[in-house]
Amino acid sequence: MAYDGKIVRRALRRFEEDKQDREDRARDRREAVFQRQPRLREIDAELRGTMSRILSTALRKGTDPRAAVEALKKQNLGLQEERKLLLEGLGLPADCLEDRPACPLCGDTGWRDGRMCRCLKAYCAREQQKELSRILDLGNQSFETFSLEWYDQEEDPALGVSPRENMDWILRTCRRYAAAFGPGSGNLLLTGDPGLGKTFLSAAIAREVSGEGFSVVYDTAAHIFGRFEAQKFGREAGEAVEADVDRVLDCDLLILDDLGTELTTPFVQSALYTIVNTRITDRRATILSTNLKLDDLGRRYTPQIVSRIEGEYQVLPFFGEDIRRLKKERG
Repeated sequence: MAYDGKIVRRALRRFEEDKQDREDRARDRREAVFQRQPRLREIDAELRGTMSRILSTALRKGTDPRAAVEALKKQNLGLQEERKLLLEGLGLPADCLEDRPACPLCGDTGWRDGRMCRCLKAYCAREQQKELSRILDLGNQSFETFSLEWYDQEEDPALGVSPRENMDWILRTCRRYAAAFGPGSGNLLLTGDPGLGKTFLSAAIAREVSGEGFSVVYDTAAHIFGRFEAQKFGREAGEAVEADVDRVLDCDLLILDDLGTELTTPFVQSALYTIVNTRITDRRATILSTNLKLDDLGRRYTPQIVSRIEGEYQVLPFFGEDIRRLKKERG
């Protein structure tokens, strides 16, 4: 899983701020203890000096340092015992002056064995959720809050299934997709009229997948194609447009919304093929959401694009009455 640079930079900044805050609070606590018992400050300084002398003695060449090191260790243990007794006299635990990292795995560095530690990944996940929340209502749009009651139970004669039965299947499919998400999870095509829940379920998937630490990019087709066009024709200088294109191609899950609302040009056709084909080749998951029906996709986009979508995407057809209109009518 690979978070894009913008998310990582924000996470690192918050990580370092929280780390500094913990260090400041620990320093204040230590200072308060030293004010109550000044001898503890002296012991703290002596212990730090003792450790330095142990290291320098152990590294000294040409002599046998073992006796000196043992003497220094004995002195160190005596200081620790004195500190323990003084702290007990203040009603404080023996380890209250020790510097303990919030993450024992990486020692608050954020990295472990050359890889991002889970503590820093948690920061990245939170920053990514903030980013997604600027576009999606992640606070309310979840699988738990999705309601089937808005979908008619009467069977559609042409399809042999009711809108509610169909949406129950789609809901279960999206739940399984999010729960089992990982490399090579596959792709979804959400197709149907506006107001049927496509964006809601996209948000629910984004919420679950992002919460598991995967990188998620959600954006409209028009905006994504605009970023590709800006990169291609140099309409925007700097690293920002390059980063936007990279994150579309490299994220673990891309959710491309409102496909078909963009002005379809030869460049847009090329950009869409690049996105679809590159992510299939790299086994990176994509969700396409469109108001167009499958036949409309075939008329609007090139055979190469449609072939890749038909061969590599699971189609989830939404049908029924516009939920937003129904909610407005019922107040």
